[in-house]
Amino acid sequence: MAINVYLIFDGQTREAIELYKEAFQTEETQMMTFGEGHQNDDYPIPEEAKDLIMHARMSAMGADLMFSDTFPGHPYKVGNNVTLAIVTNDEAKLRHAFDALKREGKVQMELQETFWSKCYGSLTDKYSVEWQFNYEA
Repeated sequence: MAINVYLIFDGQTREAIELYKEAFQTEETQMMTFGEGHQNDDYPIPEEAKDLIMHARMSAMGADLMFSDTFPGHPYKVGNNVTLAIVTNDEAKLRHAFDALKREGKVQMELQETFWSKCYGSLTDKYSVEWQFNYEA
């Protein structure tokens, strides 16, 4: 199990990644735009979101940094732009951590299957720390 930093930007993710690639002397970056993600006819991707980064990951100094742009219509503010992301292949531990941290917290997305994960969810704990939970087989 790993806990990674997830950085969220207001449309500047590509620019930020270039800075971090230079700073941490790394070239490999995995990136997916909202337009490249799973399309659902019930929730079409707005044109202005299609080229924004839905998810990116880079290795920096032995740790994974993950990135995303905010989706149009979701508020961006300093303070909610950094989350901690638990990435694990142990679903039982993931569910245990989620259940413990949601007590007195606020769940944004219950654990559920998504197109990228068998089990994903997000919440803000009672101390206002934002968490993402991702099962990675």
